[in-house]
Amino acid sequence: MSPSIPSGTPPRYEPFGWHQWPDHFFLSYQFRRALGETQEGGGSVSECFQAASRMVPGDLDSWHAEWLRVADRNDRRGDEAEQAGHIRTAMNCWLRAADCFRSAEFWLAPDDSRRLPTFDRCEAASRKWLRYLDPPGEVVAIPYEDGKTLPAYFIKSKSGGIRQPVLISLGGLDSFKDELWFMTGHGAVQRGIAALLVDGPGQGGALRRQKIVTRCDYEVPVGRCIDWLEKRSDVDAARIAVSGSSMGGYYSARAGSREQRLAACISHGAIWDIPKRWADRGDDHPLAGHMKWVIGARTMAEAVVLARDFKLEGVLDSMRCPYLVIHGGHDVLGVEAVKTVYEYARSKGVDVTLRLTDAEETGAEHCQHDNPTLGQELMIDWLADVFKIDQRKLTFPAG
Repeated sequence: MSPSIPSGTPPRYEPFGWHQWPDHFFLSYQFRRALGETQEGGGSVSECFQAASRMVPGDLDSWHAEWLRVADRNDRRGDEAEQAGHIRTAMNCWLRAADCFRSAEFWLAPDDSRRLPTFDRCEAASRKWLRYLDPPGEVVAIPYEDGKTLPAYFIKSKSGGIRQPVLISLGGLDSFKDELWFMTGHGAVQRGIAALLVDGPGQGGALRRQKIVTRCDYEVPVGRCIDWLEKRSDVDAARIAVSGSSMGGYYSARAGSREQRLAACISHGAIWDIPKRWADRGDDHPLAGHMKWVIGARTMAEAVVLARDFKLEGVLDSMRCPYLVIHGGHDVLGVEAVKTVYEYARSKGVDVTLRLTDAEETGAEHCQHDNPTLGQELMIDWLADVFKIDQRKLTFPAG
């Protein structure tokens, strides 16, 4: 039997997409994110609304339980399909399971005993899916510092040729490698570009298992990724790009400005000044626990101090590669930074392109979470043009 759902403001469609619980802003935002990723294989529309219908609005335990129920079902069905030889169905199920486990993990506190086991199951589902790709996806560990590694997935394109261009894809404050397929990776592989989906400092397995917190000089971890890629005979080292989503928009821009081996850079969500952005977010902010965890702080006041160098003024001056800034025109986290980033970069002679998505075309949410397919099309078509890929000469397998 479904729990008794308190009455509240009814759901509605907004310029930034479907708003499930208007009385619970950030839960609605996260639901919109999960709902959007269904169109890239990260779930099914009906199961998302089924899960939402069983949640008590505002209750984080019910959020975890209902997403876990959907993830369990898909993971189990994937295993059964594999045993029956129904491999395409198994892959579809595991991909849905991975993103539902990601949603189930999202609101758990860093020290919650359920968090790491849920993350483990997310990765396990991804790995089952990866091994059946053609060519098979690789689970890799990028050598980092002090014997630690950055977990990553390397996925080549079937139409990318012998030596493939590569997109190094980074998440942001709360996204990690197992979500990046739905945000950038799928679009890259479709267009002949290999994808290196990475958990950098402060993200995914790097944070959860190795306690690697974030850092302002993200050219260092990106440089380690390039070092790793350059050793491969199947990579075109002259065509390596980086993208970063949300807070990753800062990470990628920093790396693109300081790591001169990069051939292109994408900020999937503009970030200008993180300490300024965090300054009014107290310890009662819904994401405060995650922000403190990512940067290694005990309080938000300390987090703002630790983030003091996470800003692009004086950094973008060094950008030498083509640079795309893509931003939702009705981004619920704000649009004030995008023009600052663009105008500053342009004033410093950067080859910068700005793309704002609007409500009519959809994709106007933060990182196009309401329509991630549109976001991928805009980003990766731009990158394919930079890499001089003639898509008319590619083959496009179904799926």
